[in-house]
Amino acid sequence: MTGLVVWTVIDVLLLIAGLAFYLFWVGTLLTRIAGNLEECAEIVRTIVGHAKLIGPGVEHINETGGGGWRARCRCCTGWPRASWPASTPRPEAPAVPEPARPASGTRRSRLLDAVGFAPKA
Repeated sequence: MTGLVVWTVIDVLLLIAGLAFYLFWVGTLLTRIAGNLEECAEIVRTIVGHAKLIGPGVEHINETGGGGWRARCRCCTGWPRASWPASTPRPEAPAVPEPARPASGTRRSRLLDAVGFAPKA
């Protein structure tokens, strides 16, 4: 009877030691992940700071983008102004937008072909 008690105590101690090792391992992994997240947060803060500086000029850049590339190319290449095409105006947006359609067209199942079924067009 005492041998059974001794083996039970040893099993419980091994279980506790295994759980302690597992918790230590998980703790080190979580500490490493927390450090990586802190570094990522600093990088994101830096990017947001840069975006705040650039943000007000983005709309101006987008509005004048049509002519800016020609001016830069003319300056760099020395081509005469007459050889560059004029900016093309954007078409007006329709009053009622078209419904979204997939680029690949209508999807069709091949299972119907396998059984010989042809839907009416």
